[in-house]
Amino acid sequence: MDTVETRELRYFVAVAEELHFGRAAERLGMAQPPLSRAIQQLERRLGVCLLQRNRRGVRLTGAGEVLLHEGRAALDATAAAARRTRRAAGADSPGGSRNRLVLAVKAAASHELLRKLLDAYAAEPDGAEVEVLPCGIGEQAELLRDGRADVALMHTPWDSLAGFDSEALATEGQIALLPAGHPLAARETLSLAEVRDVPGLPLARWPTRGAYAPGPGPEIHNQTQLAQLIALGRTMAIVPDSARSWLWAEHAAVPVADAPPVVTHIAWPPHSRSLTLAGLIRTAVRR
Repeated sequence: MDTVETRELRYFVAVAEELHFGRAAERLGMAQPPLSRAIQQLERRLGVCLLQRNRRGVRLTGAGEVLLHEGRAALDATAAAARRTRRAAGADSPGGSRNRLVLAVKAAASHELLRKLLDAYAAEPDGAEVEVLPCGIGEQAELLRDGRADVALMHTPWDSLAGFDSEALATEGQIALLPAGHPLAARETLSLAEVRDVPGLPLARWPTRGAYAPGPGPEIHNQTQLAQLIALGRTMAIVPDSARSWLWAEHAAVPVADAPPVVTHIAWPPHSRSLTLAGLIRTAVRR
């Protein structure tokens, strides 16, 4: 028999993360002997050794490493399913009965596209309530995986769509955001090479952008922080053209001619069976 119960996965993940039966038992709020018996029973049923035990402690076997990785994913999926099920039934709102979708969006990104999508979906006769969940840079994927969001707007090449279903909604160029009084602000266009080496005005660093974070400037976590530092002349940034919607008077925007295009996608967990979610996606695609 190769089935594993959710309870057993919780027990095993706790032991595998703590590498100590006593600490794992305390974390789970149970006594150590029944925890040890549960892990031994799991090993017998699977026919593998998951943990190597000796006087110095506990360590994972190769099979244990696999189950830890798969077990975490399974527990996350179970928790996400519970969240989405309660939300679909309106149970997240006291006395609520209307279906609700949570849409994760990067704060201040794709503002005009988002507004048009919400307006179009609100006009649908069977449309659900949509809660917009602003999030930090690169957080949409995590919110989708753990069930805190049902759907998200994501942006390539920065956000990875791996593990999700998606549809492309819009493509746009990129601009350099500069202090309004900077000499480069008068240019009609700039190149990536030019904006990556501006004396006294380093490119902002994005914590999740990898190759798209070449600058030595301050690490940016939200749009308000970025806007203020650009206005103060402390940094500059390369951002999608739609960022013009939140520019301050102290900012200037210059197109970056050779920057890769930014594609906005609507993304959701694969194999979703939610009719409410399917309705929102249809609206987004035909918008």
